[in-house]
Amino acid sequence: MPFDLPPVTRNLLIANVVVFLLQMLLHDSTSFALTQHFALWPLGPDISGTTSDGNVVTAGFRIWQLVTYAFMHGGVTHILFNMFALWMFGGAIERTFGARNFIIYYFVCAIVAALAQLLVVHWFTHGFYPTLGASGAIFGLLLAFGMMYPHEKVMLIFLPVPMPAWLFVIGYAAVELVLGVTGTQAGVAHFAHLGGMLGGIVLIEYWRGKFPIKPKRLLMR
Repeated sequence: MPFDLPPVTRNLLIANVVVFLLQMLLHDSTSFALTQHFALWPLGPDISGTTSDGNVVTAGFRIWQLVTYAFMHGGVTHILFNMFALWMFGGAIERTFGARNFIIYYFVCAIVAALAQLLVVHWFTHGFYPTLGASGAIFGLLLAFGMMYPHEKVMLIFLPVPMPAWLFVIGYAAVELVLGVTGTQAGVAHFAHLGGMLGGIVLIEYWRGKFPIKPKRLLMR
């Protein structure tokens, strides 16, 4: 993958790292200084609680959280994996879609991922906890790569076996679905990941003119 990243991908990387550094500076993992306002909280009334450092905070859903949650991360490993994937796939998709469409695509995936998470929590898990991370948008980029470059070889870091991108994407989606349905790997928003993929495939198919309402310009791939 080239190191000369196109501007939107590069700026998204910078923005995510800057926000994470701010989280560390404010000790957000214990103070909830940013999480309280900008992570994605479940629908419903606000709830108050005491953080581990003794501060009383009140948190609840706000409309801007549909976007801001995607710039926050829960730890070094979390942001490293997400930014590595953004670096891996973001540049190729930005060059394919163009900067404007890439911005639209990225945030549509992030927002649909957030909506999927809100619905799952509201109707099924009923918990009250924050969701944060760029993973929903990242899974949208992975989906786009599999659709745009189906025969390119990709592989997991922990499973260094090359496979075509289309197979990688389908396999990853299937694993996410199984983990989400079975409740395995608690603390990971599997349905947000699938929501990001759903938002991505719907938008790509719309751009390809596959729906009754046609876009002004078609995505020809």
